[in-house]
Amino acid sequence: MRIEHTEILIIGAGPSGSVAAGLLRKQGRQVMILEREQFPRFSIGESLLPQSMACIEAAGFLQDVIEAGFQYKNGAAFVRGSRATAFDFRDKFSPGWGTTFQVQRADFDHVLAQAATKAGADIRYRHQVIAVAVDGEQPAVDVISPEGETYRVSARFLLDASGFGRTLPRLLDLETPSEFPVRGAFFTHIEDRTVPGSFDRNKILITVHPTYQDVWFWTIPFSNGRCSLGVVAELSRLEQYPGSEAERLQALVAETPSLAGLLANAVWDTPVRKLTGYAANVKSLWGKGYALLGNAGEFLDPVFSSGVTIAVKSATLAADAIAREYAGEAVDWQRDYADPLRRGVDTFRSFVESWYAGGFQDVIFHERQSPDIRRMISAILAGYAWDLNNPYVAEPRRLKTLEQLCAAG
Repeated sequence: MRIEHTEILIIGAGPSGSVAAGLLRKQGRQVMILEREQFPRFSIGESLLPQSMACIEAAGFLQDVIEAGFQYKNGAAFVRGSRATAFDFRDKFSPGWGTTFQVQRADFDHVLAQAATKAGADIRYRHQVIAVAVDGEQPAVDVISPEGETYRVSARFLLDASGFGRTLPRLLDLETPSEFPVRGAFFTHIEDRTVPGSFDRNKILITVHPTYQDVWFWTIPFSNGRCSLGVVAELSRLEQYPGSEAERLQALVAETPSLAGLLANAVWDTPVRKLTGYAANVKSLWGKGYALLGNAGEFLDPVFSSGVTIAVKSATLAADAIAREYAGEAVDWQRDYADPLRRGVDTFRSFVESWYAGGFQDVIFHERQSPDIRRMISAILAGYAWDLNNPYVAEPRRLKTLEQLCAAG
């Protein structure tokens, strides 16, 4: 079997893999990326958070993203029954980016991957990792090329950025059950044809089902008059509706007056897809010679669009740790990578759990809101879940107290 060697081997050319490659190339590292698909390819998760822009900028990809012409985004709007509220991410507690983009992920991921190639990364599309060994002196993977050749790549360090493919968790038996109930999503892209002025295209719209508080829809506008539309619910709820995925999604929209009215003229011209059991966790985010990035390590829930932000934040933390190792420093991957990453993930988790239980919905729809607390919440919704200066990051239990106050008043 032919054997190749690289300094850093990355599995997956999505946002975490490409951003990690950009950061590592800035360090002068040799980087190879093995990507199972051919880009551009469809992916879900189209609404970015402003915090991710700092990571994209640090990788050297900001100009590429800006010039791609994606839909500008400055916040999030929420609707539940007759109540509506919106957060402008520019008005937030934490310093940093307050705006970002809403993107077709096929195009966005391709832009990042092309930028990584320009930075000098060797990206190999349609090369699939089929086996991995991490018990030797260096980690190594076996790969099948598009032509059917099997070859091996060894590296000083291996980063799994394979997203929902979760390559290392599968091959190394790292997967562990998620704490979240098994939920599913039906989603598609539509030509929305909304009435001018009825839809703030600079914000993602989150709409709560009028009967079931744990069922919600996303509507993510793009710059070309189209949008991503999806619904999330526990599988048992989704299975109550007859018909195809498209018929079930349309039925759920029809039950939600505000959303049905907004999309009354929409053209449903794209097949509806289904994703189930997406929440995932692992026993460890790192091991000898490897680390898991983004969704390959843990995926919570799409409600606050945290996926890409967690992905690129993990890429930044991993690249920093690798730089320190090359500088001769002793790196504790639990202390320097896993623990910091999980702090932000745990912040998002507390808000996700509160959303489905209804408490956080009571908070954001409360009629009398403290401007200071709104800015703290806005910062977390904007992705600043690692800012320990924010009381709701430093002490997540404060959210429970806030829920109780809002429920009482």
